[in-house]
Amino acid sequence: MLKDLKSALALLVSLSILTGLAYPAAVTGIAQAIFPVQANGSLIREGKAVRGSRLIGQPFAEPGYFWGRPSATAPMPFNGAASGGSNQGPLNPVLDAAVKKRIATLRASDPDNAAPIPVDLVTTSASGLDPHISIAAALWQVPRVARARALPAARLRELVAAHTEGRQLGFLGEPRVNVLTLNLALSGETRD
Repeated sequence: MLKDLKSALALLVSLSILTGLAYPAAVTGIAQAIFPVQANGSLIREGKAVRGSRLIGQPFAEPGYFWGRPSATAPMPFNGAASGGSNQGPLNPVLDAAVKKRIATLRASDPDNAAPIPVDLVTTSASGLDPHISIAAALWQVPRVARARALPAARLRELVAAHTEGRQLGFLGEPRVNVLTLNLALSGETRD
């Protein structure tokens, strides 16, 4: 029995070192060597200041900024420590009320915009942290942002086009706009 205990203990120590230390160290080292930006969170820096991550949405509520998808994370929106959707089905009255409230907020923010509101501006993503919106959602917001910043709408459409990301690997997903990078580009724009 002592021989079996020694063998089991040796196996435990060996596997703990292999799977608990060696493998994570190797994977981390390879990731840092091959994909250093992604391995460190895809952070966007301005000088030494971190402005955010390309991978995590941020709340923007001022009229002079493009707004991202709503977030259902708790206890606050865009909480990276609590990723998750609302888990509300399409027939849930709570979801229906939330969507109607978001539609009312968007209509109030731009009463002259009679175009249909893109669905990604009124529904949350599965993670609640989606940093992207559709091109249609970005273009829907151009009139409001143009008015708030006193910029030509054509210039904002150019910025949206410049910050549009294509499909992953050329065929996965849909073209999209990263809201943080678009809003950071807005900070460099001057008013006419």
